[in-house]
Amino acid sequence: MGPLSDKIVLVTGGSGGLGAALARGFGRQGYRVAIAARRRDKLLEVADAMAQEGAQTLPIACDVTDRRQVRDLAAEIGARWGAVHILVNNAGIARAVSFSDMSDEQWDETLETNLTGAYNCCKVFLPGMVRARWGRIINIASTAAKVGYPHVTAYAASKHGLLGLTRSLALEVARQGVTVNAICPGYVDDERTHENASIMARKTGKPVSEILKLFAASAPQNRLIDAAEVASLAVLLASEKLGAMTGQALNVDGGAVMI
Repeated sequence: MGPLSDKIVLVTGGSGGLGAALARGFGRQGYRVAIAARRRDKLLEVADAMAQEGAQTLPIACDVTDRRQVRDLAAEIGARWGAVHILVNNAGIARAVSFSDMSDEQWDETLETNLTGAYNCCKVFLPGMVRARWGRIINIASTAAKVGYPHVTAYAASKHGLLGLTRSLALEVARQGVTVNAICPGYVDDERTHENASIMARKTGKPVSEILKLFAASAPQNRLIDAAEVASLAVLLASEKLGAMTGQALNVDGGAVMI
């Protein structure tokens, strides 16, 4: 455990996959980590696993698209621990579907979760950071925030929007001790990537293993990304030593996108 227990981190979408890895990464460095997601049962599993490593965790069920729930989330963390210092906006959904087959409901749900959800959390937690003259907002975007991919129109649009939010907000709070950055992972070896590979396999008739190989081959390193690699960068961005880094979008993608 590290010496950072005075700092409070909130990871949204923390019930599994990349979110759980992010929470573990901060927990192993000694941060107090609140984790939020819709499924309380999965949150408790992550929290229990982290507690076995000695981490201080606070699992709270929350739908980030519901502003009342986000305000309640802030109130509960505040009552238990205090104000959040580091916000990791990781809650998101990604479904592989062609534009012609995508429903209006799928579009709305993706934008509301991936973009409006991050806005809701920034709106609630940023004021406390500004008052403290210190804070870190880390938005988990995607390489789809920088380039387009077929069959993920809504996802790419939401992540492009998240990158715009990151850059504009970074400028607004640049002199208030708060940094705002984005991490843009490529294909992470987690449940979401495997689910989308299964969807693509059903549509194309190819084996899931072949789809995963295609995902890996999209990067010069020819591999999927380990979620712990993304977590390591998030922990670095939260450091007090990186106060001059703000408004940036950093890729963790094996060299797939170099912009």
